[in-house]
Amino acid sequence: MQPQKADKIDFNSEYPCPCRRRGQLIPITLTEAFGCNRCQQIFVVEDNGYVLEQLSTTYPYKRAWRWRGNSWQVVHPRLGESYLPVALGIIFVLVIIWLPLALRLANGYSIIAWAMVAVLLAILPALMVWLTYRR
Repeated sequence: MQPQKADKIDFNSEYPCPCRRRGQLIPITLTEAFGCNRCQQIFVVEDNGYVLEQLSTTYPYKRAWRWRGNSWQVVHPRLGESYLPVALGIIFVLVIIWLPLALRLANGYSIIAWAMVAVLLAILPALMVWLTYRR
């Protein structure tokens, strides 16, 4: 099954808001941008008219979509622009490498302290990812 080719975004057509808030995109006069009548977001057209990019965002990367004729498809950011690989790497290092090493070097009551520190340090990247991707 071949992926459906993206359609060029036409400034004379109406599109639903890609943020899934049931709004409609309205062209902003004298610009290559759209505004949503419901969520008040501004979107610019990039990539020679094939990509709609969210202009004002609190996400660590810009969200972008391609029009597929009847719906929007998310354009995924490159792996390096995401916090997820960084957080997973930190958790991997802490749980797989640092925790067994700390448990081997610890003695007596300090084993519990080392384990608690490792768990807290593993929770921090998870919290970072959750705060980044929540809406």
